[in-house]
Amino acid sequence: MSNLLNISVTIADRPYRLKVKPEEEANVREAAKMINDKITEYSNAYHANDKQDYLAMVALLYTSENIKKGAQQISVSDTVEATLDEVDALLENLSHSPA
Repeated sequence: MSNLLNISVTIADRPYRLKVKPEEEANVREAAKMINDKITEYSNAYHANDKQDYLAMVALLYTSENIKKGAQQISVSDTVEATLDEVDALLENLSHSPA
C-alpha cells in the first residue's frame, strides 16, 4: 500500500502530475505557486521569446539563492563548532584546575 498522493500542479501553463508524500504536498504546491508568481513578475518586466526563457531565469534565481543559503549555513555551522570547541576547552581547563 503506497502512501503517496497523486497531485497535479501547473507551471508555466503546463500541468504536471506528481506523486508526493502527504506531508510534502503543501510544499510542492507552494513551490509551483512561487515559480508561477516569479514567471509572471519576469514576464511583466522583461521581454522573452517564450515561457521557457522565464523558467530558466526562475531556475537560476532559486538555485543561486539555495547555493547562497547553503554557504551561509556552512558558515554558521563553522562558527557554532568553533564556539563549542572553545567552551569544551574552557570546561576541560576547569576540570583540571586545582580546587
